[in-house]
Amino acid sequence: MKLHTAAILLLFWLGIFTVHTVKGNASSQSMRKFSCVTLSTKQLNIRSLVSYEKQQVPTNAIMFITAGGIKICVSADQRWVQTAIKRIDERRAAKRK
Repeated sequence: MKLHTAAILLLFWLGIFTVHTVKGNASSQSMRKFSCVTLSTKQLNIRSLVSYEKQQVPTNAIMFITAGGIKICVSADQRWVQTAIKRIDERRAAKRK
């Protein structure tokens, strides 16, 4: 009976250790779901953009997110891109007030 209880406790502790180790490894890594590989050359309608994310790997780009959740990557050094970023930031600041 003691052997049976000891085996159950050992399995229990191994299970907790395994879950803790796997959880720690997965949460400590930064995992990006979408990365800019190709860039759009078209100028987007600034009014339809709700958010952006700066990316430097694998290329220096801005990923815009539209109201519909579509993600579009563009080159970060274009003038209209900087204007769009400024407008999005202004809208965010206005919402916080």
